[in-house]
Amino acid sequence: QVQLVESGGGLVQTGDSLRLSCAASGRTVSTYTMGWFRQVPGKEHELVARLNEPGSSKDYSPSVKGRFTISRDNAKNTVFLQMNALKPDDTAVYRCAADDPDTDFDFDYWGQGTQVTVSS
Repeated sequence: QVQLVESGGGLVQTGDSLRLSCAASGRTVSTYTMGWFRQVPGKEHELVARLNEPGSSKDYSPSVKGRFTISRDNAKNTVFLQMNALKPDDTAVYRCAADDPDTDFDFDYWGQGTQVTVSS
């Protein structure tokens, strides 16, 4: 089992930056594809960034491309989401997820989420 705990959310103003962290425990996730999702009440969750393994390629939602960067520190078993030039539309609960390469399911493990609120 993998446990994921997000941190780093908060209340910021338009144009500010935040860095979210997702600390994994239970197993090493260096070979897992990792994703950051966000969800607003009443809407489906959106995959905003994904770090694919093997190969470490990165994918971004068009709504965040050029502003958000996903990265990982394998020594710390942690994945990050650097968010720059934040907009009110980025307000959401952000959750990280891990995709176990040994299963047929997508994103087997999820964190509880961290709230990001961007004021105008």
